Amino acid sequence: MVKRSIRASTVGIEQAKQAFRRKGWTQEYLAGEVGLETRQSIWKFFKGQPIERHIFIDICLCLDLDWQEIACFNIDSATSDQKGTSALEQQTVASEVDALVEQVRSLLYSPILAQCGSLRLLDTAQPLALDELYVNANLLEQLSCQQWLEVSDLQSSTNSSLNRLGLTQSNYKAVAAIDAISFVGTKTAIATYPKLMVMGKPGAGKTTFLQKVALQCIRGELPLASIPIFIELRNLAEETLANSVTIADDFSFIDYINRKFRDLGISAQQVERLLKHGKALILLDGLDEVRAGHTDTLLKQITKFSKTYYQNSFIITCRFAAQPYRFPGFTYIELADFNQSQIEAFAKKWFVAAASKQNKEEGLNLATQFIDKLKLPENQPIRELAKTPILLNLTVSVFQAKADFPKKRSKLYEAGLDILLVRWDEARGIQRDEVYRSLSLPHKIKLLSHIAATTFEEGNYFFEQSEIEQHIADYLTSLPESSSDPETRRLNSEAVLKAIEAQHGLLVERALGVYSFSHLTFQEYLTARNIVASPDTATLKEALQRLSVHITQPQWREVFLLTAGLLRNAEPLLQMMKQQIDTLVARDRKLQEFLAGICKKCHSLQTPYNPAAVRAFYFTLFLDRDLGLAVALDRNLARDLTPELTLDLELARAFSLVQSLIQHPNIQQILALSFALNLEKLLERESELDRNQKRSHFSQAFQHLKDQLPDLGNGRDYSLQWWKTQGQAWAEQFRSMLVEYRQIGHGWQLTDVQVEVLKQYYQANQLLVDCLNSECRYSSVIRAEIEATLLKSEVGSVKFEV
Repeated sequence: MVKRSIRASTVGIEQAKQAFRRKGWTQEYLAGEVGLETRQSIWKFFKGQPIERHIFIDICLCLDLDWQEIACFNIDSATSDQKGTSALEQQTVASEVDALVEQVRSLLYSPILAQCGSLRLLDTAQPLALDELYVNANLLEQLSCQQWLEVSDLQSSTNSSLNRLGLTQSNYKAVAAIDAISFVGTKTAIATYPKLMVMGKPGAGKTTFLQKVALQCIRGELPLASIPIFIELRNLAEETLANSVTIADDFSFIDYINRKFRDLGISAQQVERLLKHGKALILLDGLDEVRAGHTDTLLKQITKFSKTYYQNSFIITCRFAAQPYRFPGFTYIELADFNQSQIEAFAKKWFVAAASKQNKEEGLNLATQFIDKLKLPENQPIRELAKTPILLNLTVSVFQAKADFPKKRSKLYEAGLDILLVRWDEARGIQRDEVYRSLSLPHKIKLLSHIAATTFEEGNYFFEQSEIEQHIADYLTSLPESSSDPETRRLNSEAVLKAIEAQHGLLVERALGVYSFSHLTFQEYLTARNIVASPDTATLKEALQRLSVHITQPQWREVFLLTAGLLRNAEPLLQMMKQQIDTLVARDRKLQEFLAGICKKCHSLQTPYNPAAVRAFYFTLFLDRDLGLAVALDRNLARDLTPELTLDLELARAFSLVQSLIQHPNIQQILALSFALNLEKLLERESELDRNQKRSHFSQAFQHLKDQLPDLGNGRDYSLQWWKTQGQAWAEQFRSMLVEYRQIGHGWQLTDVQVEVLKQYYQANQLLVDCLNSECRYSSVIRAEIEATLLKSEVGSVKFEV
């Protein structure tokens, strides 16, 4: 017979004390975690005195210890019934239990396959096999929301040009999910996960993950042979509840499992035996989906069941912020966002599954196109959404229609918002307890837009909980029937924040008491939506004017594009943007001369291209040769450059090499320059197309200049010395030749500040043209007016000096 009391061994006491110190708890706190009214049993535990068996086990669970390693098992030889069973008897029992496991597994195989083997995705006509789509997930060993970080710590990690937000979870230790599950109930050198609580944002793939575990378990793919018991907690509550308001007091998990297994021909005695021998893997899905009125009883039953049948492994899934209750003995981990390789793996599987079996190659080709286009810089906001599985499913569905993403991105973001706010729960028949039921869907969107616009305008991607609650309170105050009591408003604001996080996942706790939007993309979209939702024309004009002031700030780029796409008439915004852009260089004489020089060069050319595109081509020729704006204005520039533009482009590249050689002579660049100056065929082609005498003189001058260069046959040292002593003079001749014959390469002597202004001016014009090329609404007259003055000087003819 089993002893009713147990004590810790000497070694076990030391292990327990170390674990206790790591927790940083007091004995009173530990007593509360175990559910004791006093700390007397805790004191006895650490003194090695006997305490009740179930309390001993609970203490070990709270300290994340294996109670059998801590306990002292001294066998009393005075009584034979305390010696335990003989080795032969133990072997016989183990064999019988193993046989029972195999019997029950065979009976459960088909039901588990039916329950967990398929996925019903949004916007798909039929369910898809889970194995065809599942991508191995990662788990974070530390919950991101439990970091002790300040807003400044998170804000400083923001990188507008690369990561946009420091929210990649790259700083958190991740482990492959299958490894974590392999540890459940087993000992490893790394960690022990006897019981797991898997937390995650809405649509992160928690249920899919749990279904995959059930399939692996029933197929014998996990290290220990066990029986998966997959329970959807929402269904359990509804079935047990019947017509009652709360779950019946006599409800128990074991009764519920017995009822389910009885239909399969598995007796209650067999279930009890399996549980007592730790042969079950209990999978409890969707704790957040249980209605508030049923939660307390359900939590107590789960706790009681996990303590009674502690020998078994448990995995529970729940959304963040949905349940503050902490299960004793459970390890809390987080389902990580998809990384790039997981996104690509899902895309390949999805497009192949969506294609017919005969067109697998077509599905793979479409997946390749999706991955390639997703990697483009302009699609970074979509890549952010794709890290969340449910939104990744949306992006592949949208891409499938036209083998491209929609030009009007606001439609895609609106669809993503709709999924998180409404469709995801509706599709699964989930009715959540509306903590903020007085807010209709339009009011929820207005509230989120208010928060997004206010924080984005302040340059805040992260915000304190108190700050966000104040924004919520400000909005709630404007609603009819709102409470005037400050404390009531504060409590309501806190409840609304937690509801938004738990039910929709649009606001996420990134560290203790520090929040952000789940995706920067949504913060940008909601900011644009807030601007467009201005109540009247005058207010809208003011909002657009405030927006236009941010034309040179890269972090506002997406807001400009989204606002232009959402406006019924984008012309006022486009005109304001053009005015702000022209103001950047209007008062700088040197920059006006620079623009006038470009116009003079372009005026001398006869090309088939858009004149604004040609100006854009020459604008960056001696800066960074970025042809993005030129191609955006006329795509023909990307396909086939005329010989004259090609020659200028090659000369500019050669001159850039010369400038670098003067600063740091080296043999590699000398060789590169010799190749760059090999332009004879290009000069011959241009001469054939245009017999202009000046061009003939340029060819002669160019050849004469090349003849002055040192012969590489004289050796490496001779060439390097020549560039050190004569390189500067040769470079000046090169520049003079470019100015005289090609009207390019002027020595503008711009300051660093002026160069930076030119970069901002160029990028702002790029943004303006990107807005014109998007699906925003404006007349052809407006586009013609904008392009006619794009990259043009406001001064008259100007004399230029070399």
